[in-house]
Amino acid sequence: MYSKLLKTIELFKNQEISEERKGVLKSLIDFIQKKVEDESMAAINFICTHNSRRSHLAQVWAQIASVHFNIPKVICYSGGTEETAMFPKIAETLQEQGCQVFTISDTENPVYAIKYDENRHPIIGFSKKYDSPFNPNSGFAAVMTCSQADGGCPFIAGAEKRIPITFEDPKISDGTSEQTRVYHEKSLEIGAEMFYVFSQIKQQQ
Repeated sequence: MYSKLLKTIELFKNQEISEERKGVLKSLIDFIQKKVEDESMAAINFICTHNSRRSHLAQVWAQIASVHFNIPKVICYSGGTEETAMFPKIAETLQEQGCQVFTISDTENPVYAIKYDENRHPIIGFSKKYDSPFNPNSGFAAVMTCSQADGGCPFIAGAEKRIPITFEDPKISDGTSEQTRVYHEKSLEIGAEMFYVFSQIKQQQ
């Protein structure tokens, strides 16, 4: 992985995760653990209302965490209850924290390639509905990263497991002098939780 990214990962150790929050994360740990034990693919779709901020951060950090802890057959996706665009500050924050972010398609809904390692396939980031053909249609964990999507989508077709792991929206800082700090801290918070999840997975002997 890129050296700057490894420095960001080190910062996750300073993020305190409460026992209550660890309880929230347990369902995702259990889903991944079962897939590892069955030696089957663990597909995780992180879902938010607009697929613009939190769901992308969760997707990226979960995918990086799976590689960091050498957990095989994990593919992370993201989606929304509606399609908008990945908010530019997300790409900027990930770049500042050590990823290499390239714009593949510069449209109203840009497509980004997010690289975390020179020799691994990039994560493709763009806004899409959770049931987009780009995403899996069965056997996946649907992780609801915002309360609106969690409340508005009681049923996710094709999901093997539906898991609410909600985060406060960094959008509250948009247009203020605090925006860069808020996005940076939200990315660290989500990253630390995803790294905690994958740190709990026991490898098959």
